[in-house]
Amino acid sequence: MNSNIDASQAVAAPAFTRKGADSPPVLVYEHVRKTYGDFVALSDVSLQVNKGEVMCLIGPSGSGKSTLLRCTNALETLNGGRVLLDGVPLPTRESEVRKVRQRMGMVFQGFELFPHKSALDNVAMGPITVLGMPEAAARDRARALLDKVGLSNKADNFPANLSGGQQQRVAIARALAMEPEVMLFDEPTSALDPETVGEVLNVMKKLAQEGMTMIVVTHEMSFARRVANWVVVFENGAILEEGPPTQIFENPKVTRTRDFLSHLGWDG
Repeated sequence: MNSNIDASQAVAAPAFTRKGADSPPVLVYEHVRKTYGDFVALSDVSLQVNKGEVMCLIGPSGSGKSTLLRCTNALETLNGGRVLLDGVPLPTRESEVRKVRQRMGMVFQGFELFPHKSALDNVAMGPITVLGMPEAAARDRARALLDKVGLSNKADNFPANLSGGQQQRVAIARALAMEPEVMLFDEPTSALDPETVGEVLNVMKKLAQEGMTMIVVTHEMSFARRVANWVVVFENGAILEEGPPTQIFENPKVTRTRDFLSHLGWDG
C-alpha cells in the first residue's frame, strides 16, 4: 500500500518547454517540398520557429538546409506545402514578396557588399532606398549598427580594406538596418579564416541574447550547442530529428545523428 502511495506521489521530470512556446510561432513550415527537376531538395519538411528563438539547422552538405532558408524568404519557389509568416502564407506576387523580405534579414556565405561603397554607405543604403528614410537618419542608424557589431572605427573603409570577418559583420549590420523580425544566416562563417570566425559568432550570440528570432544554417557545432534553443538535423532533404541542444548533442534519438556528429569529432 505504501509503495502505491509513493508511486502516485512521484513527481515526473518537467518536460522541455521551447522558448516562445506561449506565443504563436513566427514561422511555420507545412509539408514543404522543393525539387530541381528529378532531384528532391526538400521532402515534406514541417517545422515551426517561435518568437525570440534561435534555431540551428545542421547536417551534411547538400542536405537541404540552405534551400529551406532560401524558401523562407521566397528566394526559391515551393513545389509543395507552404511557409507562413505570422500565420500568413508567403505571397507569390513579386511586389508582396519584396515587403515580406523587408521583414527578414538574410546573411549569406559570401558578404555581397557593394565594393564601391564604404561600410557606412553599405549599411545605410537599404533604409534610404527601400524604406525611404532621410539620408541623415539612415546614416545615424548605420553608425549605431556598425558600433553594435564592433566596427565603429571602420565606417569609412571600403570592403577591400576589411578582413572577411569585418565584411561579414558589415553584412550583419546591413541586414539589421532594415529592422527585421527574423534574421536568416546561411553558413555565415564558412568563407572566413579561422581567426575571424569567432568575431562573427560573438555578434550572432549577442543578437540571440537580445532576443532576435534567428534561423542559422551552420557547421559550427559548438555555436549550435551553446547558443541555439532548438536544433534540427537534416539529411537528404528531410528532417532526421529535432530537439533542444542537450538532446541532439548529448542523447540523439537517431543513430544517423550520432554518426554525423561523431564524424565531425563532436565529443560533447
